[in-house]
Amino acid sequence: MTITLDDTTRDALDKLLVVAGTDTGQARLVANFLLAWHNAGENGGFDLTDLWGLDDTLVSACAVVFLWVAGNKAYPEDLGLGYEGQFHDIWRAWRAPQ
Repeated sequence: MTITLDDTTRDALDKLLVVAGTDTGQARLVANFLLAWHNAGENGGFDLTDLWGLDDTLVSACAVVFLWVAGNKAYPEDLGLGYEGQFHDIWRAWRAPQ
């Protein structure tokens, strides 16, 4: 089965990945969201109240990705679009032992 991202979801995911790669309070919250999708058991879950710390644009992007994940039952590595490296970079920045 081929898993595809529609343009809206791809744009939302790309926006979140860019933000998660920065060093801000919003970046930490976005990283938590993305890493919970990647592996909540190892990376911790996502507290929905963290959405309160995001601007409307990022909340909307999270909502788009959330709905896509729910409907497609896929992990980031299932996309086969090179996102694995970006998720690994986010994990390294926000979860790897220092």
